[in-house]
Amino acid sequence: MSLSIRNQLPGTVTAIAAGEVMATVKVRLGSGQEVTAAITLDSVKDLGLAEGSRVRTLVKSTEVSLATGPVTGLSIRNQIPGTVVEVATGGAMAGVKVAVDGGELTAAITADAVSDLGLAAGTPVVALIKSTEVSLATA
Repeated sequence: MSLSIRNQLPGTVTAIAAGEVMATVKVRLGSGQEVTAAITLDSVKDLGLAEGSRVRTLVKSTEVSLATGPVTGLSIRNQIPGTVVEVATGGAMAGVKVAVDGGELTAAITADAVSDLGLAAGTPVVALIKSTEVSLATA
């Protein structure tokens, strides 16, 4: 299956906390970084997820925000450090490619945000991703 989602990082399920309808699934990426996905309990069952399951984390580029450093006092669980490798700016929007341990993430952000944050190749950043925006696929 081909997908338009560019952000796909492989990992291993380390924990599942199940509720009535939803579950949080912790995934350790190859770099050791942990990512949390909030998915339905039905999805956990349909994918046959358990500790040790190999998965791919999937995140649309429009769901990746960037900060120029770690952020505290925030409900966003996933904060992945990286370095900008490329910025492609259009009239209103920009695509920012970020090298992270174990792969690459792309963020679709406004051109104004690129300017305000001073983003360019070599800029250290933190990719911020809400757990509800992380999908999982079996590897």
